[in-house]
Amino acid sequence: METQFLTDEKGNRTAVVLPIKKYNKLIEKLEDLEGVRLYDEAKKEDDGYRISIDEAFKIIEEKRKLAK
Repeated sequence: METQFLTDEKGNRTAVVLPIKKYNKLIEKLEDLEGVRLYDEAKKEDDGYRISIDEAFKIIEEKRKLAK
């Protein structure tokens, strides 16, 4: 099954149906992009304070959870 579109009575696309594997990959890529965005945001706010990479990932995960 490939991507399918649902349409209204006028033929306008109103929704999409994706195979679950394709959907999961899409979500994974979006989460990766969000991590990059949060990293870039943190880098812009650089005030000279440094933390370890493990601490950075912990902060990113906390922000990601709050965003949901």
